[in-house]
Amino acid sequence: MKVRIEEPELDNAFNISLLRDDMDQIWHIMNSDEKSVHNAMDPTLIQREKERAIRSQLNSANGMTAEIHDQFYRDHKLLITLFQTLAVMPITRSAPGRITFSWNSSATYYAIVFYIFTTCIVLVVGYERVQILLTTRKFDEYIYAVVFIIFLIPHFWIPFVGWGVANHVAVYKTMWGAFQVRYYRVTGRSLQFPMLKILIVIISTGCLLCAVLFLLSLNLLLEGFALWHTSAYYHIVTMINMNCALWYINCRAIKEASRSLAKSFKEVWFRIEWSLLNFVTIWLFYSKQDIKIKCDAALVSQYRYLWLNLSELLQTLGNAYARTYSTYCLFMFVNITIATYGALSEIVDHGFKLSFKEIGLLVDAGYCALLLFIFCDCSHKATLEVAQGVQDTLLTINLLSIDQQTQKEIDLFIQAIEMNPAVVSLKGYADVNRELLSSSVTTIAIYLIVLLQFKISLVSQRELSHANVVPTTTVTPLPITA
Repeated sequence: MKVRIEEPELDNAFNISLLRDDMDQIWHIMNSDEKSVHNAMDPTLIQREKERAIRSQLNSANGMTAEIHDQFYRDHKLLITLFQTLAVMPITRSAPGRITFSWNSSATYYAIVFYIFTTCIVLVVGYERVQILLTTRKFDEYIYAVVFIIFLIPHFWIPFVGWGVANHVAVYKTMWGAFQVRYYRVTGRSLQFPMLKILIVIISTGCLLCAVLFLLSLNLLLEGFALWHTSAYYHIVTMINMNCALWYINCRAIKEASRSLAKSFKEVWFRIEWSLLNFVTIWLFYSKQDIKIKCDAALVSQYRYLWLNLSELLQTLGNAYARTYSTYCLFMFVNITIATYGALSEIVDHGFKLSFKEIGLLVDAGYCALLLFIFCDCSHKATLEVAQGVQDTLLTINLLSIDQQTQKEIDLFIQAIEMNPAVVSLKGYADVNRELLSSSVTTIAIYLIVLLQFKISLVSQRELSHANVVPTTTVTPLPITA
């Protein structure tokens, strides 16, 4: 059962852990010998303790503090701007460290105006596509008309899957700032996302180019798809691409955060094992932030709450975008099924002589299948990284070399990982991982088999009816003579 931890509870837990760490150090100095006290007054150690004390006073709820440490927002700000431009997600940075959504904001007004303008274009093009659907008698043209109408549908659910979840998305993105402040308080260094900003620029440019190339290729390969009709599809296909890119960037950021957290925890609990005759083992624990080698329960407690915060962030990602990516998967599922069925039907009718029409349908099916694969695969990798990163280090700790309180904290840490599995769930409707991809492929294959059976039976009946037709002749009666 997933246990939700609220933001104030996380802050209180961190404060208590840091306070316990301070009390442990005071007790250690009071009960140490004169030499240890002299070492405790070392200027370098005092400076490090001052820095740690300053970090412990940071408040993740403070907007300016979150703004300073929110590197993730600065890196993926371009994505937020593009979604604002497409009128899909009108969220704004209304205050330092705070992302909000308001119906009275300028971003929302722009989204409404842009949506009305694009809706007029979509309705004009959609009317022509429906007329083609109603008047066509050829099977291949009918399939093409259905595919083009399906690509217009995502435009009409933007208010539901975009504006309707903007509040939840704003909360999720604000949580990133609080998490990065807590990460800095515990580890003493800011969370970094290597090459993420450059990757976002490349991916965003690629999404725009892919939308243009995809629509132009359909215009060249498919008959009846006029060039001016593409004007209704550019923002839709770009939005579909950007949704896939947004999910990938979020999963990559969580994976990088988990990797950094596991690396920092491993540095704190670094082990050098030296075995002599299989019975001598030496364990050394050190931290880059502390001069002395230490191993205490407070440190494990801090990393435990930090991991819980990261796990909660992963779960919030799925809950915030549940509507968006539920409809996204449904769109991909229907599109892949219809496009693949259309291409296979043409092959059944005319053999393996692929024309531009069949190639266009296969391009459509392959394009949607690639987006669905990226969506499921990056979630699976992020889940594995969060689940296994810290757990591997915990399982390698020698419990015989630490005190009982620290052993208890390690047990609590392992139990927390088991009780709060790192799963990306779309509000319980589906878990986003590779199993979702395999189940989707299986379902699509079943639908295709059933549809192709109907298709093959219709073709067989048509051939039999043509073979059983017997030409009739007119018999002229002979004249009767007397």
